[in-house]
Amino acid sequence: MTIDMSQFFQVFFDETEELLAEMEKLLLAIDVSSPDEEDLNAIFRAAHSIKGGAGTFGLTDLTDVTHVLESLLDKIRKGEMALSAEHVDAFLVAKDVLKMQLDGHRFQSPVDQEAIVDARMMLQSLSQGDVPQAMPAASLDVAPAVEQPKPTTMQGGATRQFRVELPPAADKDVDALAAEMGLLGEISRTAGEDGHAIFTLVTSSSADDIIAICSFILDPNDLKITEEAAPRAMTPEELKAAQENAQGYGFFDPLPQHVAEDAAAAPSIAKAAQEEKQGYGFFEQPFETQRMKDAREGVVRPEQPVEPVPAVQAQETVSHPGPDRKSAKREDRNAHHNQETTSIRVGIEKVDQLINLVGELVITQAMIEQRTSTLDPMLHERLLNSVSQLTRNTRDLQEAVMSIRMIPMDYVFSRFPRMVRDLATKLGKRIEFITHGAATELDKGLIERIVDPLTHLVRNSIDHGIEMPEVRKAAGKGEVGKLSLSAGHQGGNIVIEVSDDGGGLNREKILAKAKSQGMAVSDSMTDADVWQLIFAPGFSTAEIVTDVSGRGVGMDVVKRNITAMGGIVEIRSAKGFGTTISISLPLTLAILDGMSIKVGEEIYILPLGYVVESLQPASADVKEITGQGRVIKVRGDYLPLIPLYQMFGIEPRFTDPSQGIVVILESEGKKAALFIDDLVGQQQVVVKNLESNYRKVAGISGATILGDGGVALIIDVAALLRSSRQLTDESIFS
Repeated sequence: MTIDMSQFFQVFFDETEELLAEMEKLLLAIDVSSPDEEDLNAIFRAAHSIKGGAGTFGLTDLTDVTHVLESLLDKIRKGEMALSAEHVDAFLVAKDVLKMQLDGHRFQSPVDQEAIVDARMMLQSLSQGDVPQAMPAASLDVAPAVEQPKPTTMQGGATRQFRVELPPAADKDVDALAAEMGLLGEISRTAGEDGHAIFTLVTSSSADDIIAICSFILDPNDLKITEEAAPRAMTPEELKAAQENAQGYGFFDPLPQHVAEDAAAAPSIAKAAQEEKQGYGFFEQPFETQRMKDAREGVVRPEQPVEPVPAVQAQETVSHPGPDRKSAKREDRNAHHNQETTSIRVGIEKVDQLINLVGELVITQAMIEQRTSTLDPMLHERLLNSVSQLTRNTRDLQEAVMSIRMIPMDYVFSRFPRMVRDLATKLGKRIEFITHGAATELDKGLIERIVDPLTHLVRNSIDHGIEMPEVRKAAGKGEVGKLSLSAGHQGGNIVIEVSDDGGGLNREKILAKAKSQGMAVSDSMTDADVWQLIFAPGFSTAEIVTDVSGRGVGMDVVKRNITAMGGIVEIRSAKGFGTTISISLPLTLAILDGMSIKVGEEIYILPLGYVVESLQPASADVKEITGQGRVIKVRGDYLPLIPLYQMFGIEPRFTDPSQGIVVILESEGKKAALFIDDLVGQQQVVVKNLESNYRKVAGISGATILGDGGVALIIDVAALLRSSRQLTDESIFS
């Protein structure tokens, strides 16, 4: 029976993409002058895992690149070669090539073969550069030329010895695992009683690394890994004695393994006893190993299986002296890794289906609540209590399910360090990129749509905001500019800010450009109004058009996209001190806190975030403006009056605003008054897409189902206020 491996391709693609993203993140954060050993090991493990997975699925083009990449990384992490900026650049190029190859297999996108060849040649040239060759591993057949009597130890911390018992497997799989584990250290192979393979591995890696290698071919639950006493490092004299003993000169059989270990592979039992008594020259007094003591006392100790060690504890056992920030960084990364290991992969279509079903449940619960509201509470006390409990449980379930769609902003933020690094290098600027609030969560639908606007804002800050190093130095600033990306909750919204400490916006330059384009501006405009001019289509103050910016196409798209998501954009800037662009978005588009309003016999929903207040005006406060409709005076300000019944051709109960209700709305800093018949109440509604179920309707952003089963339309307040200046006695929507 053969297994169809194609069913696992999607898992491999997802995991490889995550490994590449993690590799890039580590490379961008690594300190070239004193790299963290754990960072180097993590980068190596990522490349090694990609190579193993690609080999399993027969993707030889990926294995060719990762093999060269892995070899170079192995030299660096073992200290045979010093890490340099050229290495980091080459690794980032290799990451891009691997991503391109992965997309080629995943989406059948074109692959640049020349780029692949160039990346491999770059890695090979770095690997074969002016670097001292590694000394060949000592074997029992050939004695190496040793200049100093120094014990041979493995690189990367304390040496550990593992016994790895494999379940029954094909010979080719066992050979492949032996080759892969051989990269971790010195490996030997024996056969068990039932013929299954048993490896003895001496390495500085952990049991998790062994499991990670074997999991590509075998079920980790079928492995049996036990940690044995690590072999003591041998001096050259002991090494020579071990070689002579292994050869035996044709007279002696090899000593048993445990005797060889405890007696340091002496050429004879007598010499072993003598050396044991002398302590091998390492100790002032003879010492006795635990195994020898157990043998002398007749104690038998069974081998203990290796238990998983918490990540933070593992870091403590192999920690090296270094700055505190490195330890803190490792702990943060390990905590994040532990969090990831508790997650599962679920298709987004399943999540959407679950959310839709819960939405239907919420609607059904509202219907039940409305039907039972007319019952006598004395006669139906138990039933009404159960309905109340159902309401609470439904609300909790709804909030829990909605949280599944929430994704940390780190999903977006992690895209920018590489972009900032490359763009700053291209422009000759020095920039420190800082992120805050990466754990802040946002709805998946909004996450995907916010990437492009943020990308444009970050590129603008690098190109237009932060000055060249010599300009900053002349202005009394540090040569390194700061660019920060932050996210946080404010009320029911999430606020994302892009800030830089550059030169800030130039008010005079913006006004001059606006006048030259024929825009209606004046010198008395407030700073906030002047800053909003940069969102006009085709507006740019750049003197030179580059491939980064300067064409004036982007900022208007940024604002339009954010407005379409129900968000707003604000700018704060001070000349010489920098600029902050703030984006405020709703947390989710699937659930809406709304105000139910009534016009005639129809019910509409107003998003609560746009509602400022509601009132019943006096007749004297309503004024008619010839050809412009009516306005209403609210605390000294005149606001345009929007009669909702005229927009949708509804027969209203009232045509006089003093008899009905006026709701004051605010969007994008502008206010208007919406004239309706009555307020019904405030409720949380499940948003349904009207366009996919019916067609696009101007002035309507969606729909919802009420407790009585009726459909209520959700009003697009932003579109309503934008068109309020055009309102006359006839509907502008047709």
